Amino acid sequence: MNSPLFDSATVGALTVPNRIVMAPMTRSRAASDGTPSALMSTYYAQRASAGLIIAEGTHPTAAGRLGPGVPGLHSDAHRRGWSRVADAVHDAGGRIFVQLMHAGRLAHPSFLPDGVYPVAPSAIAARAEVYTADGRRLAVRPQQLTGAQTLTIVEDFARSAERAMAAGLDGVEIHAANGYLLHQFLAENTNLRTDNWGGTSEGRIRLTVDVVRAVAAAIGPHRVGLRISPGNRFGDVIDYDPHTTYTSLVQELAQEGLAYLHLVEAGHADLDDRIRALWPSALVVSPTLSRPDDVTKVGAADAWLRRGADLIAFGRGFLANPDFVERIRRGAPLNAPEPIGIYGGDHRGYTDYPTLEQAHTVRT
Repeated sequence: MNSPLFDSATVGALTVPNRIVMAPMTRSRAASDGTPSALMSTYYAQRASAGLIIAEGTHPTAAGRLGPGVPGLHSDAHRRGWSRVADAVHDAGGRIFVQLMHAGRLAHPSFLPDGVYPVAPSAIAARAEVYTADGRRLAVRPQQLTGAQTLTIVEDFARSAERAMAAGLDGVEIHAANGYLLHQFLAENTNLRTDNWGGTSEGRIRLTVDVVRAVAAAIGPHRVGLRISPGNRFGDVIDYDPHTTYTSLVQELAQEGLAYLHLVEAGHADLDDRIRALWPSALVVSPTLSRPDDVTKVGAADAWLRRGADLIAFGRGFLANPDFVERIRRGAPLNAPEPIGIYGGDHRGYTDYPTLEQAHTVRT
């Protein structure tokens, strides 16, 4: 297949061999303490042909954990586990960032350390369900962060990023999208603060800006990406005026020299184009409206490249296709993911999907 998806690109200090990014996806295969497992090393190494892998959301502090089986990066054990993942991906010829994600009010007390409670910019419960060891449960009313606690979160992200570098990962993505803590600070319905962390668009963007700058200062801006989802209502987060909020955010960070901005499509074409015009470095787009995760929809990805995207993030296609890049290149059929293995479990529905070559060997 002839497509600009297979052209090389520059992402920070990296030159990647194609413009296909493996999007971060929670798979819940870490140990009970959040240490990445051997299965995770295998899983990511299998998918090393992606131009860039962005590994799943990983909590920078115990209070930010999303759920059981979700990895962390705030202890030496976590660092060692991620080092094994990084080594496996690099040995397979790949490149890997890890996404740093604080769940905020989408955490649940049942899987947080004793005495730790979910936190948020304001004490407003999400009208949403969260995953726990006992299945889905309603989100609880979080505790409102104090100013001092908010400053500690900035430091948590920076220290976690330093551990990522010590583990040998190529960089980190700051998750300010999809209803998690930084997005909760950005949105009007979840941030009712009147201090320096809220009140205006400048106040609401402050935590994200401070986290990005602290992480960039700790590990170098060329190793830092930022994910945003203007207008995305995941987790009961509502951006009433995404144009003002995200124009302010992108303008504030445009000259920081970051590796990339990761934009989750949410149906605001004029805002998407405005962000592209304002952002000077690589733009990664997750075209979630068109969901270009199979060979019949690669045209949607090409259309985004023509609109100015530099790389395209694919999610679902990588779940069941370790050789997703080659399948797209050949126009080959894709394996369908098994629902039972999406979140948690063992190797089944995780590392046991065949490549084209393996499937051909079985048939012959």
